[in-house]
Amino acid sequence: MADTLHQAESGVADPWSLPLEDFDVSRAEIYQNNMQGEYFRRLRQEAPVHFCPESSVGAYWSVTKYHDIIAVDSNHKLFSSEPSIVIGDPSDEFQPPMFIAKDPPIHDIQRKAAQPAVAPSQLSELEDLIRQRVCNILDSLPVGEEFNWVEKVSIELTTQMLATLFDYPFEDRHKLPFWSDVATTSDAVGVAGADMEWRMKHLNECLASFTELWHQRASEPRKFDFISLLAHSEDTKDMVKNPIELLGNLMLLIVGGNDTTRNSISGGVYFLNKFPEEYDKLRAAPSLIPNMVSEIIRYQTPLAHMRRVATEDTELGGQRIHKGDKVVMWYVSGNRDEEVIDRADEFLIDRPNARRHLSFGFGIHRCMGNRVAEMQLRILWEEIINRFERVEVTKEPRRVLSNFVLGYEELPVILHAKA
Repeated sequence: MADTLHQAESGVADPWSLPLEDFDVSRAEIYQNNMQGEYFRRLRQEAPVHFCPESSVGAYWSVTKYHDIIAVDSNHKLFSSEPSIVIGDPSDEFQPPMFIAKDPPIHDIQRKAAQPAVAPSQLSELEDLIRQRVCNILDSLPVGEEFNWVEKVSIELTTQMLATLFDYPFEDRHKLPFWSDVATTSDAVGVAGADMEWRMKHLNECLASFTELWHQRASEPRKFDFISLLAHSEDTKDMVKNPIELLGNLMLLIVGGNDTTRNSISGGVYFLNKFPEEYDKLRAAPSLIPNMVSEIIRYQTPLAHMRRVATEDTELGGQRIHKGDKVVMWYVSGNRDEEVIDRADEFLIDRPNARRHLSFGFGIHRCMGNRVAEMQLRILWEEIINRFERVEVTKEPRRVLSNFVLGYEELPVILHAKA
């Protein structure tokens, strides 16, 4: 009864009552109402590689099973990431190139220039700084009073990390998550009628700010922040002369550094409340935190999908895919594939092989900042366990409207201090 009422209120149909030919999992309302689970369960069972002939983002194939997703993600020659990695097409007047939406050699050259900022050698230097910031944030929170965890913790921690990775002026760090949200709010991810003029105004402000920083960094000795690395690399030092390309790569690096961690920070709190026996496990054995971090990232799946385009006719899952067809890998579905992941719909912090998830992707486009994201989450939970008996979720979260970013706008909580 409650599920039926939820469907009526959300305007999202029961997936088991729809003909398969009417399935369109690009609708952002499905994810905002957290109803994607049953949609993808049905596709995995009845049409693992499913064609949607008509939608607001055009025709597309959905790839929903774990091994099929890896097959697509690992074959960049057959499945190209150009011109975009989200399900919708870029508008004709605004197509900012970025290296995640490029194939080799451009992808490899530009990624290599930025990668040292999040290399393993940098992690040890970042760890003490992250821990200090985590402690400062947690010590500033009200105990016994309701507040929005997303605003006070998830956004604040990831914003401070972004400011470090870009060496962006710390006092202006709030601009970074704002620009990230502007970049990921568009028709291409299911937000119908997004105001393009408003988006361009703010993205041009982002570009102007970073262009000024670029020229500063280019005149200084090379450091290990993203802008300095790009400005000093022989392969990318002239990117500043192509503003639309610079903006595209800024959007990529800001969103990449923001959404995975930010929404996993919120998701972890929510899941431990939905599965209280797991919270008991955590309190009894804090050594499970590193494994729990991987389980959080699997269960949350911060980015629901990545899109590719077939470069030639091929077959996948018994379906004939034609050259030029749009192929969408639904990580959010593959991470719940019952044939590969035992008890896939359960959140289990001691799950064996918890890192065997799809959330970071595979092949040449695998998330280059995955270790930084894991480290932030690990340190956060180490310090939460040190301070609080429980982070209690008091109301259901309010989720982001997007078929790409699986995120939270609001998660009301109350902190309970340790006895």
